[in-house]
Amino acid sequence: MEKSLKAHQKWLVNFYKDRDWYNYSTLIRLNFLSEEVGELNRAVRSIELGRDHPGEANKTETELQYNLREELADCLDQILIIADKYDIDPQVLIKQSEAKIKARFNLSE
Repeated sequence: MEKSLKAHQKWLVNFYKDRDWYNYSTLIRLNFLSEEVGELNRAVRSIELGRDHPGEANKTETELQYNLREELADCLDQILIIADKYDIDPQVLIKQSEAKIKARFNLSE
């Protein structure tokens, strides 16, 4: 059975608390998010443009897609930790995102 976003957030928070990682300030956590976004950028660049770096082996399409999913998940995890620090349910983020887009583009559904 797959975990919901909220269940994953709860599991992740407990994991971070068990390792004393949760106590980092949100400003430090934003630095971690920035680092993860940089790694996501590299993963996307590798897919879109390829890598031409000495000493780095070419990756297969499967490896590239795995790395992309891994970096997206790392970014999501940092966002979920930040949301928890401000007591924000991830479902609220989803609803707010949809409401903003619907309002901006005058969508009824």
